[in-house]
Amino acid sequence: MKLGVLTGGGDCPGLNAVIRAVVRKSMQFGYEIIGIREGWRGLLENKYTPLDRDSVSGILHRGGTILGTSRTNVYKEKDGEARVIKSLKENNIDALVAIGGEDTLGVAAKLFKAGVKVVGVPKTIDNDLNATDYTFGFDTAVNIATEAIDRLHTTAESHNRVIVVEVMGRHAGWIAVHSGMAGGADIILIPEVPFNFEEVCDTLIKRHSRGKNFSIVVISEGAKLQTENTQDPDGSFILSSLNKDSFGHVKLGGIGNILAEEIEKRTGFETRATVLGYLQRGGSPSAYDRVLATRFGVFASELVEKQQWGYMASLKGNDIVAVSLADATGQLKVVDKDLYEVASTFFG
Repeated sequence: MKLGVLTGGGDCPGLNAVIRAVVRKSMQFGYEIIGIREGWRGLLENKYTPLDRDSVSGILHRGGTILGTSRTNVYKEKDGEARVIKSLKENNIDALVAIGGEDTLGVAAKLFKAGVKVVGVPKTIDNDLNATDYTFGFDTAVNIATEAIDRLHTTAESHNRVIVVEVMGRHAGWIAVHSGMAGGADIILIPEVPFNFEEVCDTLIKRHSRGKNFSIVVISEGAKLQTENTQDPDGSFILSSLNKDSFGHVKLGGIGNILAEEIEKRTGFETRATVLGYLQRGGSPSAYDRVLATRFGVFASELVEKQQWGYMASLKGNDIVAVSLADATGQLKVVDKDLYEVASTFFG
């Protein structure tokens, strides 16, 4: 069998660990492995590279992806599906392992329905992919954010400042909740719970009235402002651009700076904002993510061997199991209310 492997969407710590595991396990089955460069774009543009033991040697600890990536949406390209199927046939690629998040695996699910033999591996630092307890990359992102919060505490305390820390999380606040709890944040704001400036400032004022002259506020990039617009009851995003990518996502960013400005204006407390941005998904993966990514990669190869097309590797408890791509991409996994209530115990 000739097996293609691709990585799509944003880069993520642990991608290379998955590639390495897929190659090593698939070679045990006697497969020929082909790396598809730049995600789905590589299939549309015939960008391939052979993979073997030598090509994946020494990549376990490396961040990013040796195959490159893109946010290409096959179904936004002219005759995209037909071109992918033609490319696979012309290059004698029998099956695919697609490593990615909701968008990448959503394309994989559609291609499976079109007859492509494909299995998936869940990847996103946001941890918002349904049907799996955790995705690789999340642990690394939380560790990086937590370390940043720890470091910012000392500056906040030294200067009697409020520091707003903006972390990633478009529709789900998993990074904010986990890093905020671990870092002892005084307020955590997430997309699932729209907020208003008045409540945030009141909480900070009460904290300062108790003699606490510094505060840390952690906010997801996708946190929403409450609105009185009855047609938008879930709040509204703060956008850095109205442009959309091929999956229809607007570019977020700036909520941290806006919140910092409002806090200083309304309370008089000196306030600064720090946007962690791409730091959260760059660099070496944590030990946990290396192990999880390796387990996912090995399991994906086993799915191929069993010809369980249309499924992906999933973590349930401590077990890796198969779940359908349709279930995984049907809806996002958002922060549950119980966890946020635990975090809110420590606000203020």
